[in-house]
Amino acid sequence: MIGRRQFLAATAGAVALPAYLRRAWAQTPEVELKLHHFLGPKAPAHSKMLEPWAKAIQDDSGGRVKIELFPAMSLGGAPPQLFRQVADGVVDIVWTVNGYTPGLFPRSEVFELPTVFTNDIAATNLAMRDLFDSHLAQDFADVHVLFLHVHAGQALQMASKLVRTPDDTKGLKLRVPGPTGNAVVEAMGATPVTMPVPDLPQALSTNAVDGALIPWEIIPALQLFESTQYQIEGPANNRFGTTTFQVSMNKARWEALPDDLKEIFTKHSGEDWLREVASIWRSADDFGISMAVEKGNEHIVLTDAEMGAFNTVLAPVVDRWVEEQQGKFDAAALVEAARGALAARKS
Repeated sequence: MIGRRQFLAATAGAVALPAYLRRAWAQTPEVELKLHHFLGPKAPAHSKMLEPWAKAIQDDSGGRVKIELFPAMSLGGAPPQLFRQVADGVVDIVWTVNGYTPGLFPRSEVFELPTVFTNDIAATNLAMRDLFDSHLAQDFADVHVLFLHVHAGQALQMASKLVRTPDDTKGLKLRVPGPTGNAVVEAMGATPVTMPVPDLPQALSTNAVDGALIPWEIIPALQLFESTQYQIEGPANNRFGTTTFQVSMNKARWEALPDDLKEIFTKHSGEDWLREVASIWRSADDFGISMAVEKGNEHIVLTDAEMGAFNTVLAPVVDRWVEEQQGKFDAAALVEAARGALAARKS
């Protein structure tokens, strides 16, 4: 048996070790966190992005941090309630669509706008990071944002109607993710129907909507090839705007973390990770459209002229957005800053 003096000497030695070595001594996590989101465990956002991100933080902390993921709203509530859940401390971390809570994040909407976002996921992720402190942070005062990102962009997924021009969309009902999607669909002459992603298959199958603004990556998870016939985008993956997402932590939980653990979270949410997120979403998008085609759907790539006709119709969406923000902040300056940041980060 080990003697008392030997035990005390061993314990003192452990305390004297540098932090990176002490982690190996950790038997149970110092910090246990719940991450809540709205998609299922098979969705790329869960399996390819959130799980690896959480594991990287756990591993780098030497087991001092444990992040348990709860997909598909398994902790209760509906997707539009996710932001309030993390702000109020019901959960510790969320991944959610900013547009699910309309009006709360008007500044980040600039990166969703058609003709502002075209097709560069990485540049957009990095541009949001570049402008966060100077232009976006005010909208997120109730939480600690770990990172913002976008998906591959809004494409048209249609149940049975082939769309090649703005005239083809007139009178249709199209699912949108949030306020900027509303403006896009209205500019096309269609009626926007706001709904969370999980509700889309039933809405398509019951003709509650004729199609949706949504990227390809969601096709496998929701088996959208069963309820759509056409997948439509512009040349070179050009899209009709995009959606912004946040991974945010409850502010009190963040402030209670030791500084060295904060550094680990920040390290794994930085520029390298944002580029990796872009790669994850592009790969998932490519896989989704390949599955749809394999199942018999038709992938329509618009010509430059056809996409130009859409962009002509959609250009006023930016001006309308600027007007809607009057009295809140200088939206015209933000559009200019966003376009500048995107150009500087163009991949």
